[in-house]
Amino acid sequence: MSYRIQGATGEWEVVIGLEVHAQIATEAKLFSGAATAFGAEPNSQVSLVDAAMPGMLPVPNRECIRQAVRTGMAIEAPINAWSRFDRKNYFYADLPQGYQISQLYHPLVGEGSIHIEAGEGAEKRIGIERIHVEQDAGKLMHDQHPTRSYVDLNRSGVALMEIVSRPDMRSPAEAGAYLRKLRAILRYVGSCDGNMEEGSMRADVNVSVRKPGEGFGTRTETKNVNSVRFVMAAIEHEAQRQVDVIEGGGRIVQETRLFDPDSGSTRSMRSKEDAHDYRYFPDPDLPPLVLDDAFLAECRESLPELPDAKRERYISGLGVTAANADVLIAEVSNTRFFEPLVAELARRTGKAEADVARAASNWLASDLFGALNRLGKEIDASPVSPAQGAELLALVADGTLSGTLAKQVFEIMLESGEDPGAIVDARGLKQTSDTGAIEAEIAKVLAANADKVADYRGGKDKLFGFFVGQTMKAMAGKANPAVVNELLKKALDG
Repeated sequence: MSYRIQGATGEWEVVIGLEVHAQIATEAKLFSGAATAFGAEPNSQVSLVDAAMPGMLPVPNRECIRQAVRTGMAIEAPINAWSRFDRKNYFYADLPQGYQISQLYHPLVGEGSIHIEAGEGAEKRIGIERIHVEQDAGKLMHDQHPTRSYVDLNRSGVALMEIVSRPDMRSPAEAGAYLRKLRAILRYVGSCDGNMEEGSMRADVNVSVRKPGEGFGTRTETKNVNSVRFVMAAIEHEAQRQVDVIEGGGRIVQETRLFDPDSGSTRSMRSKEDAHDYRYFPDPDLPPLVLDDAFLAECRESLPELPDAKRERYISGLGVTAANADVLIAEVSNTRFFEPLVAELARRTGKAEADVARAASNWLASDLFGALNRLGKEIDASPVSPAQGAELLALVADGTLSGTLAKQVFEIMLESGEDPGAIVDARGLKQTSDTGAIEAEIAKVLAANADKVADYRGGKDKLFGFFVGQTMKAMAGKANPAVVNELLKKALDG
């Protein structure tokens, strides 16, 4: 995805790296048994460990480690069987301990990569430097009192994976594609729900600019950006700001910035700290993590079919178009609808899944997704189930419904939730192939349009579509189009 910023001194290239904080999908926190449910009353999910009461000792949550390992395996990264927790020391009002337990020197997961679509059919590999496990801080609430800030410690101690990319992205679009692909992988694996609007996945955006071919420039870090669209907007604004500063004779300061979604701009927050500023040292309360072969084998065996493999199977094994496959694999919830849809349609029609998958994917990607978008619903909340969708498509396949009638039935299904067969029976929407009835209507249409019949027979072949339309209208759309075409051709050419 070629992207250049045109400045007064020529073109500039943007260099992007993302540090994604993904909340691990567990019911308990990283070092305590406190709950992690979203939306709970402030300070209602806080243990003595989370509040840093004297004498409290952290105990690692095995499931948090397991999910981080599975995520590392999903991006084909090495898992470090020996890793260690460190203390990252800093003071902030929502950090009761005065330090964060993280992993700097010996992370759980090593280098991996994610492949993204880079435009025009090209793929690009985005390197991942590491994944480490750490605890989240609490949250300051500034809007509850006119002169005071409150502290909510519900998030204190929640388990996070920090997924650190290499500076391999060169455009806002590439960063967006990377973030969407990463979120899809996390959801497939089940290690994070990826709900950015709820704060369970957020990105720190590192941006620098340079003249093409030169070394890296000074980067800034825009913290806690919570949507793909905002990440792309933050990159675009920050890159342009840096170019303007440099071309204006200034210099870029390594700093932490915040993104304002209302203005689409970034603003300075504080100077950027380096690792030594946090005085990292091994956490004395936690022994190193040592993972045995049986644990690692169980993690690997538990992995599902991942997006890239699923895409290949849909295209080469089921005959789905590449465009539809991309839509289907974008979210694991799409595949959980599509695969039962195909299996049920194959059962109803007596055909192989490979023979019905393309029709199923076309209907899902166009009709159902279009309707859900119109209704403002996600596929998980679809008013039409996979079994109902398969029944509808089977009625089209066996000639009970024409394409036009199928769309009418589908709209009724969306509103009522009824099965398509019941709708067809109750409303008399079955397609007819009764040649006698169709021939009678054709005769009436031709008699009423004698001038156009003469024109058609005089060489105006395009009028054939007019006669088809008039016949279908006369039969309220219930005539079998193939039969109509055949009988009209016979009548007009006879």
